[in-house]
This record gives sequence, structure tokens and C-alpha cells, in this order.
Amino acid sequence: MTSQFHTIGLIGKPHHKGTNLTLKRLHHWLGSQGFEVLVEERVAVELGANVRAVDLLEIGNRCDLAIVVGGDGNMLGAARVLARFDVGVIGVNRGNLGFLTDLPPDDFEEMLAAVLDGEFITEHRFLLEAEVHRHGAIKASNTAVNETVLHPGKIAHMIEYEVYIDNQFMYSQRADGMIVSTPTGSTAYSLSAGGAILTPNLQALILVPMFPHTLSCRPIVVDANSTIKLVVSPENGENLEVSCDGHVTLAVLPGDEIIIRQSNERLRLIHPKNYNYFHVLRNKLGWGSKLF
Repeated sequence: MTSQFHTIGLIGKPHHKGTNLTLKRLHHWLGSQGFEVLVEERVAVELGANVRAVDLLEIGNRCDLAIVVGGDGNMLGAARVLARFDVGVIGVNRGNLGFLTDLPPDDFEEMLAAVLDGEFITEHRFLLEAEVHRHGAIKASNTAVNETVLHPGKIAHMIEYEVYIDNQFMYSQRADGMIVSTPTGSTAYSLSAGGAILTPNLQALILVPMFPHTLSCRPIVVDANSTIKLVVSPENGENLEVSCDGHVTLAVLPGDEIIIRQSNERLRLIHPKNYNYFHVLRNKLGWGSKLF
């Protein structure tokens, strides 16, 4: 098979029976097609002998394509690392909704063969960069593909904060938190909190307050080049966090400032040639089909 992809990385959800079965099939099939295959070390131990185990950074450095087997959570975890490398990423759905995972787990061969033969669509998704500032210094930072969320720690309760867009005061808020989402994340936590769906090609962010203590506060969409600043009231309790994609948490103290802006990193998603975003929405969200 002639392909622009030569070295392929396999990533998956550890200790998951269905994922393990799909990874084994992928490893065998890709090897039989003549590709060099590297397997992320957390799942490599479950595939048996004759597997080249590497860490995620080495997959980013050495691979032309990374195949993530699992749900959107696994894709997000891999994407936050792989976005810093020029590596294409495609997903095999072994999760629930699977907005970011296009290939079916049981009969992926035909669709994947077409992708490897050059029949695919490339799409770039931007990430967010979140920083926690305390007394003028950066205390913690991380990136997010879906969203960055300011929220209480273990117990839900109302918090107070101010929101600035490009250093212009927008409003003060009393709510259970604030979601700042990319278009990619607009179908995730943001949607559950009442936010709009943003198509992936939009250069925009959506800010969604979580259960605000006012009926007049609504989600707002701003330019993706905006810098969002959340200033936490000094009167809040100390049990606060900033979450990135629900996976990485940064500790926040009263009086801290959270700076959220578009990251320089881009995730390069690979889709099958017949990929259609609105078909994905209809399928995943149960929207009605055409009536005539």
C-alpha cells in the first residue's frame, strides 16, 4: 500500500476489554499492510509480545498518524499532548457519544484503508491555554481541547467572580462556575449547561455561566482571539479549581486571576472522506432526519 503515512501510533483506554480487542486487530492489520506500528506504553502491555511500546511524546515525535481507540475522553487526553506535534489523529469509537471518533470498532478496515490510501479530510481544531495567576505570577497552567471551567472543588456551591474580555469589564457573577469553551467543546459540557453549538470552523469562544444567580445572564460568544480573564472574589472559600477538559485540575485561591486564551497549538484531525459534521450531530444528538 502506497501511503503518506509510514509510522502509525496506537493509543487506547487501558484495561478496557473492547478497546483491547480493537487494538489487537489494528496492530495485526497495520503490520500486515507493512506499516511501522508503535503502541502507547499503557496499553502495550495488554497486547502481548512483539509490540513496540513507547510513551505518548515518542508517538508525537515519530509517527505520521496516531489512532486513538476509545471515547472522546481518550481522544482529548491524547490530543492535549499530540497537538504540539505535526501528527494527524483519527479515532476509533469505543466510548459513548464519540463526537471526535469517526471509525467503527468492529469493521474499521475498509474506512481506514481508504484513509491510509489518501482519501481523507484534514481539519484543524484550536486549543485553549489556561493560566492561574497569583500575586502577579503564574502558579499553574495547562491546555484544553474542549473547555476550561472555573468551579468549586468537591462540593457544589455558589462562587463570586468577575469576567473581563480583553481587559474590558463585562460583568460580575454569582454562579456555580463558568465554562469557557472552544467550538470543539460546544457539544460537551457547554451544551449541557445551555450553551449554543458552534461549528468547528468558527474562530470563536463561548462563555457559559453555570446556574447563575440571575435570570438575565445568558451564554455569550466572543472572538477566539479574545483574552478572557476571570477574577475570583477574595470573599470566596478556598476550595476552588480550574479544570481543563475535566481531566486536569489547577488549584485556585480567592483573589486569583484565571487567564484563558487561544493556544498556539492546533490539533490535526483526520476524517474519512465522507465525514459530515451535521450528520454527526444528527446521529449523536438524535436529531430528526429529512422529511421529504
